[in-house]
Amino acid sequence: VYISIMMLSVIVAILVCLASYIYRSLKPPPPRVCGVPHGPPITSSRIKLSDGRYLAYRESGVDRANANHKIIVVHGFNNSKDMELPISKDLIEELGIYFLFFDRAGYGESDPHPSRTVKSEAYDIQELADKLNIGPKFYVIGLSVGAYSVYSCLKYIPHRLAGAVLVVPFVSYWWTKVPQDILSKAFKLLPEDVRWTFRVAHYVPWLLYWWLTQKWFPSSSIISGNSALLSDTDLVIIKKMLENPSPHTEKVRQQGDHECLHRDMIAGFATWEFDPTELENPFTEGVGSVHMWQGTEDRVVPREINEYISKKLPWIKYHEVQGYGHLLSEEEQKCEDIIKALLVE
Repeated sequence: VYISIMMLSVIVAILVCLASYIYRSLKPPPPRVCGVPHGPPITSSRIKLSDGRYLAYRESGVDRANANHKIIVVHGFNNSKDMELPISKDLIEELGIYFLFFDRAGYGESDPHPSRTVKSEAYDIQELADKLNIGPKFYVIGLSVGAYSVYSCLKYIPHRLAGAVLVVPFVSYWWTKVPQDILSKAFKLLPEDVRWTFRVAHYVPWLLYWWLTQKWFPSSSIISGNSALLSDTDLVIIKKMLENPSPHTEKVRQQGDHECLHRDMIAGFATWEFDPTELENPFTEGVGSVHMWQGTEDRVVPREINEYISKKLPWIKYHEVQGYGHLLSEEEQKCEDIIKALLVE
């Protein structure tokens, strides 16, 4: 009997330890919120949102009050408001462009948003615009993952838009109105570890932190920066960027990878309240336009899905750039082409 009790005690102790290990492995660490004790310092301008969160922002271009065009730029995955659009000062002054960059929730110096969704992104943008009094209408440009925020704006706040651009835009492999054969074919083009990460983000998002931090299986080259996802032109652009690295890079993920990168994937690959192919043209009276830019060599965002969306929504002006990959907007001439198409053509 004594031995049986000992064995039972050992088994219980093992189970308790195992449960504790599993709980610690699944539970993300608390965010290192900016401005709180032991958190990163606040070095940027910020506005307070109606739900109490703070959003950090940066302004550039011509003075806000004298601008002809006001553009809110939505950064992509693993980036921040400190990104630069390679546009000449002459073009900015010629067209009178004011740029408003901001850290999306959990990135840089913007507070985390545990309930972040595709929908919440549009209202963060709207509130930012209102707090800074940039006017009743503004342009939005979303790059890569940041483009799901533009889709959100087209759905939830179309009346606020003067125009919109989706640059190498994010795609979800669980959109319901895009044909399954197109989604499946595009999905198979991705590296296997990336496919598994996207599946975890969609089906079991509560496991994503563990999946991206465990050491048993390859988790995701999206985060590790595997060059297999980069085209030849992307690699050339990356090399140039590494020669002059941004001094702000270390601030992008300073509040914790889970609050920015992981939540980005969870929000993007969640079940959306709408499908992009069902969006309505916000510019039926001809004032304003929506553009989509896609590189033919993009290995991060397979072009087949975006081609299909542009055909279903002919009011989106589709621009396919031959020979370029996911980083096409990092090349000055291409970036200026994007701006001119939105504001001049």
